[in-house]
Amino acid sequence: MKKMLMLLCMAGLCVPALAAIRSGKAALDQRVEASKDVIDEIMRTPDKSIPSSVMQKATCIAVVPSFKKGAFIVGAQYGQGVVTCRTGHGWSGPVFIRMEGGSFGFQAGAQGTDLVLVAVNQKGMQDLLKSKFKVGGDAAAAAGPVGRNAQASTDWKMNAELLTYSRNKGLLAGIDLDGTSVSQNSEDTTTYYGAPHPFSQILTGAVQPPASAQSFVQAVETYSRRG
Repeated sequence: MKKMLMLLCMAGLCVPALAAIRSGKAALDQRVEASKDVIDEIMRTPDKSIPSSVMQKATCIAVVPSFKKGAFIVGAQYGQGVVTCRTGHGWSGPVFIRMEGGSFGFQAGAQGTDLVLVAVNQKGMQDLLKSKFKVGGDAAAAAGPVGRNAQASTDWKMNAELLTYSRNKGLLAGIDLDGTSVSQNSEDTTTYYGAPHPFSQILTGAVQPPASAQSFVQAVETYSRRG
């Protein structure tokens, strides 16, 4: 397997090969906990966080810890994350997603950054319920405002379904993710819940979140509580 992955990397196909590897329950617990840590760290400094007006409007939130960009001959971006959505009685248990994007060119090295996508209306929520969609193509997206900038936090209410953020070395900023694909990771979601469930069933709150998801769900609930 290692030899095969090495050959795929040399051919510029490492990202899809790695993304196809199924995770075990312990690794999925760690991914959910890492997503909770990302939200906590972002919201810890109000002047440099996702604005409360955005969080209060959120219908769904996706978190991708350490979204990576690397290149051999073909540049590629990939990440594994989770999504939770607002329900009539709080926030749903998480489902698992993949994010992938690519660019061609002679590049070297790799970097990781945390990503957050905030759906701010019902259309944005429906986008995250799809099996696959492209940011900026299938779903109108905008780089999200940061901190307590009231002026910056008004335009998105009219123009965006998804607000996109990146955090690298502790600094949060809106980011352009146009062309990045978001797809359901049904295999990991089934492993996490112990049985297959439609994403729509989980994200509308019809499936009870596992105990290991409670801290993540509660963190999102705290930061998104309507005033």
